[in-house]
Amino acid sequence: MRQRKAGGGIPSKYLLMILTIVCIMLLFFSYSTGFSGGPVLTVANHLFIPMQKGIDYIGSTIAISSADTKTKEQLVKENEALQAQVEELNSTISNMELKLKELDELQSLYELDQTYYDYETTGARIISKGTSNWFNTFTIDKGSNDGIKVNMNVIADGGLVGIVTTVGDSYSIVRAIIDDTSNVSATISSTEDNCIVSGSLEKMTAENLILFSNLDDDESKVAIGDIVTTSNISDKYLPGLMIGYISSVTLDENELTKSGTLTPTVDFKHLSDVLVILQLKESYKSE
Repeated sequence: MRQRKAGGGIPSKYLLMILTIVCIMLLFFSYSTGFSGGPVLTVANHLFIPMQKGIDYIGSTIAISSADTKTKEQLVKENEALQAQVEELNSTISNMELKLKELDELQSLYELDQTYYDYETTGARIISKGTSNWFNTFTIDKGSNDGIKVNMNVIADGGLVGIVTTVGDSYSIVRAIIDDTSNVSATISSTEDNCIVSGSLEKMTAENLILFSNLDDDESKVAIGDIVTTSNISDKYLPGLMIGYISSVTLDENELTKSGTLTPTVDFKHLSDVLVILQLKESYKSE
């Protein structure tokens, strides 16, 4: 490969060599004669100062570029480390929120268990539900291996959820009182009058209410807000379990009975854990 020539004539490497020799000679001359002014100084100023500035500029540029590169690499590493810490903290916060939610749910179940302390219960987690937006039918993670039996009552949120309809070894299916096929014999706590509470997904979807009927209220004592519980005459449901509150009362066409709606105690759109009462109504009646 040929050396590129400076000014179209002398090769650059020879020009550099000549300038170096001249510089050395001038330095030697200045040192040997003690002469530091005049033409030599002028030549030195014109030769050395630009060269020195150029060398200083190149050196400082390289240093700045190297420092910038190092700084960028450090910033990237620091950013990656901070991002990892943020992700770890977010994961920790999410886990803590889940644990707090589970703790709240367990606390609610414990309080409910204390409310119905006369009954032996076991906690269960819902693992699947039907196709509707409501928990009208759902599956829990406990079955015959855990002592669960058909017709055992299920409670949550301070009130009655439903009844066990199918039992497997490690799972059970529950039908809630809001299901269209559900009918519960109930009592108005304030008057001790009996009625039938019927599930209605249509009514739940429209107004978050379920229905009651066959209420014998000759003296019109039943009022809005009265508490409705399971009755003693029910074949499958244990007595005294909270169902909900009267929200409307209407006299039937026969003018003998009344019907209406009630607001359920349980939030049937947001269930996750329930309590199964390990006692059947038939065994309760025999006690």
